[in-house]
Amino acid sequence: MSKQPVSRTCFVCGRENHIGLKMTWLNYPEEGKVRATVEIPEHFNGYPSFVHGGIVAAILDETAGRAIMIDGDNERLFVTASLEVKYRHPVPTNTPLTVSGWIVKGGSARSRVAAEICLPGGKCLASCKATVLKPPEAYYQLWNWQEEASYWKVPED
Repeated sequence: MSKQPVSRTCFVCGRENHIGLKMTWLNYPEEGKVRATVEIPEHFNGYPSFVHGGIVAAILDETAGRAIMIDGDNERLFVTASLEVKYRHPVPTNTPLTVSGWIVKGGSARSRVAAEICLPGGKCLASCKATVLKPPEAYYQLWNWQEEASYWKVPED
């Protein structure tokens, strides 16, 4: 198992984002999955004690997309073209959760990926399927990727 890199300002993984979740993913290539654990604070709720659906979607989106880096190719960046989320049960705040992502159908420029958020006992609370695309080279200039790339690294924590 190996850690995936994180960024500086991303809401889900950014280490310098003071309101972000600061998640870290591990690769489990023998299972064909990436996995993270997260405990979502109460200030990300919709209704008291339950995570807002938009936060759930963001976590699923990030985790599903990260499945394409399971082979250790940490420069394989992606953008989401479509995301379909199924909310099965309310996702509780302040509760340890496991988030897993995997490739449904891989490709060099387009992949179909999926993810789920589960309670420690395995009960699936929400899941998604997504299509992710390799962005055109011009996007890297729009993102100032050359400047930001030095922050895209495996966390020491």
